[in-house]
Amino acid sequence: MTTAVSAPGKVLLAGGYLVLDRLYTGLVFGLSARIHVLVKDVDTGSGVQLSEILVRSPQFRDAAWNYGYHLTADQGGVHVTQLQGASSAALSRNPFVETALVYALTYISSVLPTTIIKPASVTILADNDYYSQPSDAVVNSKFEFTDFGVRLQDAHKTGLGSSAALVTAFTGAILSHYLPATQFSLDSEQGRARLHNLAQAAHCAAQGKVGSGFDVAAAVYGTCVYRRFSPSILSSLGEPSSQGFATRVRQIVDNTSSDHKWDTQISKGGITIPKDMALVMCDVDCGSQTVSMVKKVLEWRKSDAEGSKALWDELQLSNDTLASTLSSGTPPQLEAAFASIREKIRDMGTRSGVPIEPPEQTELLDALTSGVSGVAGGVVPGAGGYDAIVLLVQDDEETKSDIEKFLVKWSEEKKGNVKLLGAKGELEGARSEDASLYKFQ
Repeated sequence: MTTAVSAPGKVLLAGGYLVLDRLYTGLVFGLSARIHVLVKDVDTGSGVQLSEILVRSPQFRDAAWNYGYHLTADQGGVHVTQLQGASSAALSRNPFVETALVYALTYISSVLPTTIIKPASVTILADNDYYSQPSDAVVNSKFEFTDFGVRLQDAHKTGLGSSAALVTAFTGAILSHYLPATQFSLDSEQGRARLHNLAQAAHCAAQGKVGSGFDVAAAVYGTCVYRRFSPSILSSLGEPSSQGFATRVRQIVDNTSSDHKWDTQISKGGITIPKDMALVMCDVDCGSQTVSMVKKVLEWRKSDAEGSKALWDELQLSNDTLASTLSSGTPPQLEAAFASIREKIRDMGTRSGVPIEPPEQTELLDALTSGVSGVAGGVVPGAGGYDAIVLLVQDDEETKSDIEKFLVKWSEEKKGNVKLLGAKGELEGARSEDASLYKFQ
């Protein structure tokens, strides 16, 4: 049996920095670019019992991880150990895969304590837009996923939320594969809530910090207005294999803990993309140090509590206006809504000393908005910086062609590399896929 699950990337259209605080919300869109995870039973033959799961990512070089697993004592959950396998090369860790596996198997063991977790082979596939591609990248027409030709650690991400999409798709695929539909289903509200809670826990553990979680929320639910959860919910879990860890994971995932109830708010109502329009991404192929940018913004906020609160309150109103305008506004209203957000983002950048919308990005966004007739507006998404812009555009071939021609000329004149990605904003989150459509398992 083979199980397939995919989860979308994200773009935080409005609410960068604000989404870190429960007083504010973020407007996050799912993307058509997805991470796909396939889980396939491994036939061990009669009388042979293995406790191994092999994970591979065939689009990259040397991207295979072999794991052994066993149940620990004192409700510590499932302990996972990376195995050497057949290769003599030094082991390369994949903390997102390894941590997601620990948390998923631990949850499964707590739901079905007497079940035997059978060996499996897991394949991870990334849609092409997750990584900047060299001009000579080879697309294998057999399954339409690019062979990136490099090691995973050497690939250049485009900032679409690959780690959150990976953890979500991986967790959803493992749960769907090992648990009966009565215990877990992606098609039910309860199933999506459990996937969200478990993926948030695993993603934060893999990162080594409790983030805002908007990227995981988008991977599970798709496009939404997101208000973050209280960090104390996940900081109470403790370390894997510690006494009672499996019990705590079960309580957090099923939301049955009396001390730590989930307080995140995820609203999909009324959030849409205007008819005949599309949200598209441009990869600027430069990159920004998001962690240091966030640190500096938070330091400014602490040093100017009154001024920063006033600005963030104004920015929240502008973000809310954009959300409602997307549903029912005219092109001039949309352009004004984007302009209002950008003005306040630049103000925050000036006050904090952080290039949230750097002058180069301002110039590019202004030129696209005024110079290409099908572009209604755009922003530097998320935490900002130099690596991407997002645009609301007419969804037709003429506009796409006009943008691509503009960017070619712009890149030549500025001696940069700005490319229109194929990914578009879409509303759907994690979903089950037809495993038979993946030809190369």
